[in-house]
Amino acid sequence: MNTRIRRTVVTLAAAAVLPLALSACSDGGSDSSKSDSAPKASAPAGASDDGMGSSSASAMDEPFGPACSAVPENGAGSFDGMAKDPVATAASNNPALSTLVSAVKKAGLVDTLNNAQNITVFAPTNDAFKKIPKATLDKVLADKAQLTKILTYHVVGQKLAPKDLENGSFPTLEKSKLTTSGSGESYTVNDSSKVVCGNVKTANANVYIVDTVLMPSS
Repeated sequence: MNTRIRRTVVTLAAAAVLPLALSACSDGGSDSSKSDSAPKASAPAGASDDGMGSSSASAMDEPFGPACSAVPENGAGSFDGMAKDPVATAASNNPALSTLVSAVKKAGLVDTLNNAQNITVFAPTNDAFKKIPKATLDKVLADKAQLTKILTYHVVGQKLAPKDLENGSFPTLEKSKLTTSGSGESYTVNDSSKVVCGNVKTANANVYIVDTVLMPSS
């Protein structure tokens, strides 16, 4: 009887220990698997092997160009401030675009630009307007139809990233096309107007500030 009892006890003990051993092995395997996969899970999505992919993409999304240094660091006219407002309102907060803003108001285009969605505006600086003889500029500013034609020629009905400008041709709201060329941080519009501060974001538009007023061909 004692032998049978001992055999029964040993059998029951083995039955109890075996699931615990299997469970321990399973947990150990899971921990090992998690450990092996942890580095992969921690790598940022889209990062390149050298770890520079994310920072490079971020840098490409920032405003660029020599005139960007004149943009205020804080307030409504700063890059962060402009990003919160629709394009006509954002431009009105940038002192370098005051002539353009005045022209937009004269043409009655403030609401048109502010209410448009996903557009690109090539915005001439005050110095760009100064390149036009005063008598000619005064005449254009007094002619609403002509002024509207010129201003809408500066607007493309889609958001353009810098890379889109490398060798581009885009229909404008004025209905004729403008062309762009360049690379990196150097771009030209219609082979004559240089982008001096590009990739500026507003609530509804991408803005490229240019040094020459663009004129439609007809």
